[in-house]
Amino acid sequence: MAPATTSSETLLATARAWAAEDPDPATTSELNVLIAAAASGDETALVELDDAFDGTLQFGTAGLRGRLGPGSNRMNRVVVARAAAGLAHYLRDQGGTAVVIGYDARRNSDVFARDTARIMAGVGIKASVLPRPLPTPVLAFAIRELGCAAGVMVTASHNPPDDNGYKVYLGDGSQIVPPADAEISACIAAVGPLADIATSDDFTVLDDAVLDAYLARAVSLLGDGPREVAAVYTALHGVGGEVFMRAAKAAGFPHPEPVAEQFAPDGRFPTVGFPNPEEPGAMDLSLAVARADRVDVIIANDPDADRCAAGIPTADDYRMLTGDELGALLGWWIAQREGSTGGAVHGTFAQSIVSGTLLRDIAEDAGFGYATTLTGFKWIAKVPGLRFGYEEALGYCVDPEAVKDKDGITASLLVLEAVAAVKAQGRGVQDVLDDLARTFGVHLTSQVSVRVADLDLIADAMARLRAAPPVELGGLAVERIDDLELGGDGLPPTDGLRFMMTGARVIIRPSGTEPKLKCYLQVVVPVTGELAVAQAAAQERMSALRADVSDALGL
Repeated sequence: MAPATTSSETLLATARAWAAEDPDPATTSELNVLIAAAASGDETALVELDDAFDGTLQFGTAGLRGRLGPGSNRMNRVVVARAAAGLAHYLRDQGGTAVVIGYDARRNSDVFARDTARIMAGVGIKASVLPRPLPTPVLAFAIRELGCAAGVMVTASHNPPDDNGYKVYLGDGSQIVPPADAEISACIAAVGPLADIATSDDFTVLDDAVLDAYLARAVSLLGDGPREVAAVYTALHGVGGEVFMRAAKAAGFPHPEPVAEQFAPDGRFPTVGFPNPEEPGAMDLSLAVARADRVDVIIANDPDADRCAAGIPTADDYRMLTGDELGALLGWWIAQREGSTGGAVHGTFAQSIVSGTLLRDIAEDAGFGYATTLTGFKWIAKVPGLRFGYEEALGYCVDPEAVKDKDGITASLLVLEAVAAVKAQGRGVQDVLDDLARTFGVHLTSQVSVRVADLDLIADAMARLRAAPPVELGGLAVERIDDLELGGDGLPPTDGLRFMMTGARVIIRPSGTEPKLKCYLQVVVPVTGELAVAQAAAQERMSALRADVSDALGL
């Protein structure tokens, strides 16, 4: 056996100290096996151990998110305990007296939630835990419903099965933004040994009252229009199924046909490689049921049910709407409903900077205000007078007065309502989208995403694009380049580049939640004659744009 180097000896000592402190027998055992293998010269084990202790998980998009396992760079009971203790001290210093905690059905979510409750109670903060695994929007609703200073949702949303996360909200019901995230991080960094963290079992497990209130609020948003709509629904093994079915029944819709194999919560996500409605293959079972039953719409929630996806019939099959198409449909429907009252409309439609811009035209045409924000609902929720907000990654805030976050359950109800309304007119969703295109032009959006194992590749690609940006994309001259890292348009600085062409736009940015470089593409073609001609031109332009963007990334 080769002698251990000083660096590997230090790593092994760090790992042994962690194992001695870890209260979880499962991760302790896993770590001890890894330590033994690394100490014996197993290079694979040494690399894994080095990655497990390569720094500490930091607050990113509204909290923590990472792979489950032992070590400071993983999601586990030690990391969660330190995060909870830091958050507890931050809240106490801010005068906060109550917190509500929710969790999904992923591995250890319930454990992390109860550990958080004990630590909050240990410093004298009133802690309440939702009664069972429930959707993230129920937690976001509960914060203001219960008058809490903060909320914690244990979820990794649509991440792979081996991940988990820790999403933090403050008392206004929206996710944390600067400077609170840095202040909480500083409090976490100041947490001492695990043994010194005070805990108490004096916390409350809530009954269904807050869930019932959430459902009543969601149903109350609907009008008294048609309800006849045939739907297929999938929960993608997440926690949305029961809640969505209760909401649909209370609203008077016919019982949606569930995708049985994906209905029950299961953190292993056995039928999908990646539990995200946007990922290839994730919607295959739903599409199969829709084809068999010839339904009007497919509805999908992601595993924590804060996102909503929809699929519609085509001439001879079904297709899933893009996040931008569904955002335009919901914006149109909200504008239609509010405009039908005859009174003045109020509020602002908002979307993330990377989303398609059709919503702007819909908002301005209907008399609503319009705003763009940085990516993420922590920013969208802060828009003054928000009436409706969305981002292209299937996130829709349709009731900001009650849920200041994306809400896949309530958005799904509005989709059912819109589909039922147009069905009663002998029309379909595609007819609505075609009408919008005739009025505002064909808005076609797409993405180019590259997943990497080495995050340095993303930084290198962004540096190359800044140093030598393309002068032409998709056959169109690049007329303006905006470095989003410099701020502008009233937005805080963020790592990203925006390339503007006549009739097209490209935004390139690192993902905030995954090891991806993401490129958001849009082309807009006016409809001056036949719609099909403009649609074909848009598709041709998009194909050229995708090819050139892929080449420009150099990955």
